[in-house]
Amino acid sequence: MKRLLPRLIFGIFCTFWILGHVVQSWHIPLVALFDHYFYDVRVRAFMPDTQDERIVIVDIDEKSLGELGRWPWKRSVLAELVRRLADDYAASVIGFDIVFAEPDDSSGLPVLDAMAHGPLRDNVAYQRVLAGQRAGLDYDRRFAESLRGRPVVLGFYFSNQAGASPGSRLPPPLLFEGQPSPGQFPVWPGFGGNLAAFQEAAASGGHFNPLMDSDGITRRVPLLGAYAGSYQPTLALAMSLMLLEAEKVRLFAPAAGAPVEWVDILGKRQILRIPVDADGAALVPYRGQEGSFHYVPAADVIAGRADPELLFGKIVLVGTTAPGLKDLRATPVGGSYPGVEIHANLLAGVLDGEIKERPAYTLVAEALLLIVAGGGLAVLLPFLSPLRGSLLTLGVLGALLGANLVLWQNGVVMPFASVALVILFTYGFNAAWGYFWESRTKRQLTERFGQYVPPELVVEMARNPEGYSMVGRNAEMTVLFSDVRNFTNISEGLDPKELAALMNEYLGAMTEVVRRHRGTLDKYIGDAIMAFWGAPLADPQHARHAVLVALEMQQAVKALAGPFQARGWPVLKIGIGINSGTMTVGDMGSPVRQSYTVMGDAVNLGARLEGITKEYGVGIAVGERTRAMCPEIVFRELDKVRVKGKATAVSIYEPLCQTSELDDGRRAELAAWQAALEAYRLQQWQEAERILQGLLRQKPDEPLYCLYRERIVHLMQVPPLDGEWDGVTSFKTK
Repeated sequence: MKRLLPRLIFGIFCTFWILGHVVQSWHIPLVALFDHYFYDVRVRAFMPDTQDERIVIVDIDEKSLGELGRWPWKRSVLAELVRRLADDYAASVIGFDIVFAEPDDSSGLPVLDAMAHGPLRDNVAYQRVLAGQRAGLDYDRRFAESLRGRPVVLGFYFSNQAGASPGSRLPPPLLFEGQPSPGQFPVWPGFGGNLAAFQEAAASGGHFNPLMDSDGITRRVPLLGAYAGSYQPTLALAMSLMLLEAEKVRLFAPAAGAPVEWVDILGKRQILRIPVDADGAALVPYRGQEGSFHYVPAADVIAGRADPELLFGKIVLVGTTAPGLKDLRATPVGGSYPGVEIHANLLAGVLDGEIKERPAYTLVAEALLLIVAGGGLAVLLPFLSPLRGSLLTLGVLGALLGANLVLWQNGVVMPFASVALVILFTYGFNAAWGYFWESRTKRQLTERFGQYVPPELVVEMARNPEGYSMVGRNAEMTVLFSDVRNFTNISEGLDPKELAALMNEYLGAMTEVVRRHRGTLDKYIGDAIMAFWGAPLADPQHARHAVLVALEMQQAVKALAGPFQARGWPVLKIGIGINSGTMTVGDMGSPVRQSYTVMGDAVNLGARLEGITKEYGVGIAVGERTRAMCPEIVFRELDKVRVKGKATAVSIYEPLCQTSELDDGRRAELAAWQAALEAYRLQQWQEAERILQGLLRQKPDEPLYCLYRERIVHLMQVPPLDGEWDGVTSFKTK
């Protein structure tokens, strides 16, 4: 649990850190950036990418400038444009994405008026001619007259600079039912509007101030804007009001003082609902890339050569794409997108009821998802394997993404960045922590146990490193001691290099046998080997593995005889002692040096048994507990002994082979031997000798039989006193 704590803390911290962003306690730019990015991806993935035939953009383009001269054009030209659109092409509504803030003096009328009031004020003929030509030369008046009585909506802009542009005027305030939430809709200190004569003559007006998000991209337009206590609609809303013949809108808020959630256009024939967000802005439903609406050159309209099928009865927006005049914006569907098309997209969305909403409950839902999904993964991932953790993370992300896209298709914009980032951060930290922890753990396990156990066991231990420690503990285990017979004589007969080579080859072969059977190599003591089973990796068959190792070690020594003789080395013989029981295992030693080893009475007995093998002329001797734990192995009982330092007698055995390998002849021999041993313990010396004589006829050089025959001969000559015989052999030395 200790190693999981940092992962739990990090996951929970991420969850509540990003939760703070969601509830707006603090702003995290990365979350906002990712949320914007995912919003744009959804826009591009699901936009219809078709042209809207209802809306046409009359374009002040390069062609028109080439025909009619540089901008600004004479207001008389613009008056003709309005007349053509309204009268000849019967446009249902005309919106200008242009501000007419300054008077048009291009006709020279101000100069003529100055002369009329100056040097020519007494010239009756001049005054008569000027009066007759004034109407034709007053281009602003002609433009104002062209606006009057026609469905024209003029655009204007709000400004952060206090005050109004000279001579400009705002349209009449928007009429609405309901009460705007304080601070929800943008409030500006100034505006740049159209000349009063134009705005008074026009049917309506609307602002064209978009809202740029923190990354500079236009995704929203504030539906209403406030100046000096009055509210003005955006250009698209003003045009929609005219199309629906609506005089006012209705603001809906779930409670007094709560943010407005949508704006209803109260048309004579229908009501259109426009959702707004916490900033009073509508999300622009982009149809596609630039060109989602038909463009018609303004010069073609003015000349009367525009295609009537494109323009007749359509909604018209007048804007410009000419270099130097082009109003370009960064949008989700393009980095240089015409501003006039933003109004067209919003207008089309309003008319279709396709404005997506981001209601207040999405904030609560987002917070709940963070707590449930983010917090849940933060708690679960530390306890799962990498595969299961990855599958769970992918499953949760996939489910949340699918639900998010379903909501999008149903018109609800559900934030995704916060919960996705929490999940990715939590998973990434868990994966990285797990990787580095696992690498560190494997390295530590290798450092700790690599010199004792085979590499494959280290890998197995690394799957659950908490289960393995070098701290001392008690466990039932099996220990093995092996020793080379007459090693002193052998070492004296070889030079140091040959002795080192011999021992390296011998110890290498024996170590390989130990490791093959999952043994832990404790140490080399000169020519002796100490190994044990049952730690650090639990081994329910520790006794069986140790006995099999002893049998294989004897075979391996015999296999070395040929190569050793070929090199002039002596043939080795080894004795092995094995014992099972409760032992203390752990890292033991001094501050200078420590070793992972076993200690206890059971270990001491194992060491004594290795020395006893010489007395009985056998290669292996095991204790009672070891024999009891290996029912599938055939043992020959050697004796009951009382070793030095122990008052209790124990039976000792020699493992011969596995049960499946025992033939009938060997089985009969073992039965005869057991009968001789029983007679011996019952002091039936003649019977025991008789059986032994029969066994010696078969195997005259068997050391064990010879040992017992000598004992019986001595006991028959010097019988034990009454009460002194217990059939136990006591050893006074180690």
